[in-house]
This record gives sequence, structure tokens and C-alpha cells, in this order.
Amino acid sequence: MNNENKKSPSLFGLSKTNRDFSRKESWGKNQFNSSFPASLCCYLASKNIEANYLSIQNGVYVPTTIKIQDVFNISANSEDLYFAFEAQHTPFQKFVIGTLPRTDLVIQKQSTGECLAGLEVKLTALPDNTTCNLDDSLYGTEIVVRPDTIVYLACSLALNSQESVCKHLACVNIEDWSDPLQVLPHIGNIVNSIEEISLASEKGQSPFLIQPIWKTVGKSPELAKQCLDVFVWSDAGFSNFISKIANRNADAKKITRQTRTTIWLYKMLSDFKEYGKFDSEKIIDTLSYNTKNDKAFASAGNITNKYMSCARLESPIISKLEIRNIILGGGQSLLSPERRFDAIIFNSPELFNQ
Repeated sequence: MNNENKKSPSLFGLSKTNRDFSRKESWGKNQFNSSFPASLCCYLASKNIEANYLSIQNGVYVPTTIKIQDVFNISANSEDLYFAFEAQHTPFQKFVIGTLPRTDLVIQKQSTGECLAGLEVKLTALPDNTTCNLDDSLYGTEIVVRPDTIVYLACSLALNSQESVCKHLACVNIEDWSDPLQVLPHIGNIVNSIEEISLASEKGQSPFLIQPIWKTVGKSPELAKQCLDVFVWSDAGFSNFISKIANRNADAKKITRQTRTTIWLYKMLSDFKEYGKFDSEKIIDTLSYNTKNDKAFASAGNITNKYMSCARLESPIISKLEIRNIILGGGQSLLSPERRFDAIIFNSPELFNQ
């Protein structure tokens, strides 16, 4: 690896991409948070290590494993592999009225430009502030989900599990979907429909969201000895997760972000079932329920632990010493981390020594 480190800044496996890693702007926070996970996936593949797979197996939600080749739909060392970041997964355009939003990573064939996979990417820290004082086995990571992620989730289910969607989507008659008082009495049927669709989509499910984790020693900024791993949610698995964290109580006084996300997904799939496509922008803007649409929802580590819990969440498979095999050519010197005043004070105890 020493010879590789003398080359220009790069990331393992990402030789063909729309990002130029010799340029500092390609190492900004927003870029690094999706390009490093893609590189980490390539590194796992080079070591013949499967990613953790959060999916439906034998009719239940369960963590298993999946080959990176099955996540990318092409070998990670193929000469024809191209990484298009912040791009449109064009096979989904037919389901959306208007412009299809971009997703974090589109896997393409270099030779033809064919889209092989459209993947959301969430690089997450382990533990978060809700679990940092617990045992390692109870550590969890917060996940923050964009509204566009739900658009891609609906498209993925429409493409891969059309039969399940049409069969298990309950008929709900609501005159004004923007009125929470009209929606809440039906919330049980709405959430149950998404759960049933997720379980029925086992055969057609597809990798949907890549969620790498980086683990620290408690709440300190020090990386754990075993600090990196990759979790991949299938579209069915993530739909199941959303249905489980939604509030099914029809007597609730308001619609939470998690419940609203389930409503969005239901309405998109309902329109797809009836019309063959849906207006995602209109659904998200109209069904806001007096809550900002800057994000779909966030789920803290004390919630996600239950769904991600496995041996590799407690002890990630890649060690911190292997980071030098992923970030190459001095790329680390081009990083521009956010400067957090509270973090600086926390890590400067000498300021308070008498």
C-alpha cells in the first residue's frame, strides 16, 4: 500500500467516477459522506467480506449478510463499474410526475451508462448521544432520512414488488389528505398496509440504502480499534422499519414525522396503484401536517439498535488501522471537518487545569 499512498489523493476502488479526488472540493463533508462509504464497500469486496443486510427473510425482518456484488449489481472490481454521485437513477423516472430527484449514488456501466442500482447513503456514528453511556451491545446510531429517500423507496417498491403493493395496499377513503383529523382515523390501516407490503416483498426486495457505521470509544472522538462496517437496508426491510416506528394510534393528537413518512409512502404507492405514477413533490408539500419538510424523520440509536443489532454492530469488522488502505495518496489532508466549539472544549481539558 506504500506505493499507492505516493499517488495522487484517491479512494480505494473509485477509479471511475464523476468526482475528481485530486481536487480538494471532492473531499468536502457532503462529498466524503457518500464517496467514503462507496469506497468502503469496494474494500469489503476486495477482502471477500459481505455487508450486513437488513431485510426480510422467511417472512420476518432480520439482519443477514449480502455480497457487495449483489448491492452494486456488478462486481466491485469490474472494469465496467462507474460511480455516479448525486445522480438520477433513471429507471425510476417513469413512476414520478415531474422531475425525479437525485440519489446519493447511482451504479452504472461505464461502457453504456446503464443504471444498475440507485442507492441512498447514510454514513453514521456509533454510538449516538442516546446510547453512548450504555454497554457496547446496546450502542445505536442515529439515522436522518430525507424526503427524497422516501420517493426512491416508493419507486423501488413499485419496480421490484408491484404485485405485493397492489395486493396488500388497503383501500382508504380520505377526502382531504392534508387534514390530519381525516387521516388519523385510518392510520392503523395505512401503517398495517406498509408493514404487510414489506413482508410480502421478500422475493422482489432489492438493496436500497447503504448505512456504514464508524465507531468511537464511547462519546470520545477516539476511534474504536474495530471501527468500520457496512449495513445495507433492502427496500422491504426499510419499509418494515418505517412501519414499526410509526404511531398507529388513531387517537393520537398529532401526526409525528415517522407517521407522516408512512403516510407519504402509502399515498405514493396508492397513486402508483391507481394511476401508474405519483406526484411526489405535491404529496410531500401538501401532506406536511404543520411540520417542516426539511427531513422525513430521524431515528435515534436507542431505537435503531433493535433493528441493527448483531455481532458486527458491537464489533465492526474493519479496524482503524485499515483506514490507510481506503483513503489513499494523502487524501486525508484534503478533508475539511466541521469545527465544533463544544467538541474542541470537551477535548481540551487542559484549559480547565488550575
